[in-house]
Formats: sequence, structure tokens, C-alpha cells
Amino acid sequence: MIGGGQGAFIGAVHRIAARIDGEYELVCGAFSSNAEKSKASGVLLGLPADRVYTSYTELIEKEKQLPEDQRVQVISIVTPNHVHFDPSKAALENGFHVILDKPMTFSLAEAKELEKVVAASGKLFCLTHTYTGYPMVKEAKQLIKAGKLGAIRKVYVEYPQGWLSSFLEGDDNNKQASWRTDPGKSGIAGAMGDIGTHAFNLAEYVTGLEVTQICADINVVVPGRKLDDDGAALLKFNNGASGVLTATQIAAGEENNVKIRVYGEKGGLEWHQSDANSLTLMYTDKPTEIWRAGGGYTSTFAQHNTRTPAGHPEGYLEAFANLYRNFALTVKAGLEGREATAEEQDYPGIQEGVRGMAFIENVIASGKSDKKWTEFTI
Repeated sequence: MIGGGQGAFIGAVHRIAARIDGEYELVCGAFSSNAEKSKASGVLLGLPADRVYTSYTELIEKEKQLPEDQRVQVISIVTPNHVHFDPSKAALENGFHVILDKPMTFSLAEAKELEKVVAASGKLFCLTHTYTGYPMVKEAKQLIKAGKLGAIRKVYVEYPQGWLSSFLEGDDNNKQASWRTDPGKSGIAGAMGDIGTHAFNLAEYVTGLEVTQICADINVVVPGRKLDDDGAALLKFNNGASGVLTATQIAAGEENNVKIRVYGEKGGLEWHQSDANSLTLMYTDKPTEIWRAGGGYTSTFAQHNTRTPAGHPEGYLEAFANLYRNFALTVKAGLEGREATAEEQDYPGIQEGVRGMAFIENVIASGKSDKKWTEFTI
């Protein structure tokens, strides 16, 4: 692991996700740009001193010198956005598979460069868009793919948070708020980069469609904040469907209430994270249905990503773990000389990363433009 040392939120989540299915062993790390903090974090995680490194460059250099049966196979990178590209590039070019936290890079230019690096390296790459890991999100995708709703006409996706309703970055002790609202570390977007990319990815993943045009309203609500903390966008998709995306971090009282609704010519569906095991299907000619994770009627994709019998709730950590597990199974398939199944390969990758960075740059540009619609360009 690169990043994720003491005091980091997402690093601990990644480690839990990696452990859930027993597919990974944490063997080394460079957990902080501060050498002492990195060493101290390694001690707390029970790693031998000679496998805890003071920098990601040292980690990659020393690990690649180890015999193949001893060196790390997969490097998980959980640093702030501005420290995504360089370690990912170095890891891939030196023969390691990579799991990277989203958004993929600091800029679209970096994303397109990393796409070339992945292709040249022959290594596998996973981007942790968590919400695609939920079994009933995968079920929604499969139902739409099978034509259950008919041609898709309308998409609503939203991600409301309230944790940045006040100027938290003014507190020197709030590291999360500090870097996420800093243009030098986060990039050109705040809320739209942090959670808007999740909403965008969810919309494209579930529908199987791609956004082609955008009309955005981007706001900085809290005085003194340097990046957007609120926004909405009208969307046009490549099949002619339209959509609405909202992402805000100033919805006081909200937690992480991710939701998506998709409507076709035959009916609609709805999923929200607060009841993640349920998927609601609505029809024009029969009563509404509630499909549940763990039901024998769900697709192989939903079943593959469900661990417990129906009625036992699985949530955010398990969804995160599904990405790690599927990636591990795909890596192992390669080692075994076989083609990974479609279910095993169902995790976000480099293409989703490039489109996510394109979303950030397009939505911010649209918010600044006086045009009603702007083309979604990559």
C-alpha cells in the first residue's frame, strides 16, 4: 500500500476491503510522505521493518529486486489526488498490478497518459468506484442490459452530503477537509471531483450508456472555500436519453445518501444506498416489485457479489471488498493461464478513470460557460 497511514480514512477502508475475502496479504507499504509516520504506521500494522518504506519510490525499487515469489504483486494507492499519477505509473512500469482510489488522477491529461502506461505495461488496473460493487447495483445493470425496462429515456442520479456545510478546512486538524478543498491537491473540482465522479460513474455503469452533452451549474456556497461544494448537471446520453446529476457537500444533515433512478419505455428502477440490499422495479402494467440481494432469482453477477443469505445486510465495506475480490480473481486467473469470467472482470478500470476525469473537466467548463449545452469531450 502507498498512502493510508495513521489518521487517513480511506486507507483503513481499503485494508478492510482487501481482507474480507482472504484474497490479499498486506506485505509492505509506504504509508506517508513523512518517513517517521510511515514507519510508525507499518509497526501498527504488524509489518516487518524491512518491508516498511520511507517513500513510494523506495518501495517500488526495493520490491522489484526481491525474488518473484517474495515481492508484492498488487500495489494499492490511497493517496490524495495529486499523488495518484506518479506512483501508479511507476508501479505499472515496474511490473506491478495497481488498485487506485478515485478520481484517477489530478487532471484529464494525466489520465490519458496513464491509459497509455496501462496498455504498454500489460498489467491490470482497478479504480475503486465503490458503488458499482453493490450486488443490487450490478443487478440493475444486468436487468437494463437484458431489456427489462426497454429503451432508456431518463436517468436521475444524486449524491448529497452535508459534512462540508461549514468551513471545516479552517481547522488545521481536519486533514480530510483540508486536502479535499485545496486546488493544489484535489484538482480543479471539489464536490464534483470527490463525489460527482461517483454519481457520473454510477449512471454510466448501470445504464450502459455514455454522456455526450452536459449543462452544468457549479457553486461555491461556503464563504472562503476555494473549490465547488455544490452542483448539478443536465445530461444527454448517446442513445438520446436525458438525465440529471446532482452532487453537493453542503446539504446539512445528509450523510452519503447515493441514489439512482432509471426509466425506460416499459418501466423504471430505483436503488439507494440507505437500503442497499433492495432494488425497486416499477412497471406501467403491473404492481411495483422489490428485488432483494440473496434472492435466487437474481443474476449471476449479483449472486457472485453476495456473501450472506437474504436478509443479512451487506453494505459499503462489502461493496468495496467486491472490487478487491474481483480484481484478485482476475489476477489469479492470469496466473492460472485462464480467461477470467465476466463476473470476475466486473470492476472499474482505466476507461472509467479517463471518463471520470473527463467528467470533472467538462462539468467545470460547462459551469463556467454561457452556453446551454456543451459537448462532452475527452
